[in-house]
Amino acid sequence: MFARNVSIRLKPNMLSDYTRAFEKDILPLLRKQDGFKDEITFADRGGVEVTAISLWDNKNVADTYNTNTYPQVLNTLARFIDGTPKVQTCDVVSSTFHKLAIGVPA
Repeated sequence: MFARNVSIRLKPNMLSDYTRAFEKDILPLLRKQDGFKDEITFADRGGVEVTAISLWDNKNVADTYNTNTYPQVLNTLARFIDGTPKVQTCDVVSSTFHKLAIGVPA
């Protein structure tokens, strides 16, 4: 399994609008993507710093999403975002939520 970790800074007082748009516009889009498994979004208590973690079958499908669909996601959410989101990617080595059959990379 593979993860995309996106750190987002929202404009002030935009968390509820961002959340509504994410649920209405972005989640249906994600669910249509090959290899998409799950999305977990966190917000700080101030509602300004958001971390969105998406889980994918593998790096290739996550890269395809990043190239083909993520620009559309950014465009949809642009009115809520302050600055450019930071994207980090990594292999998932453990999850209690998903049953993983993975070995330790050599």
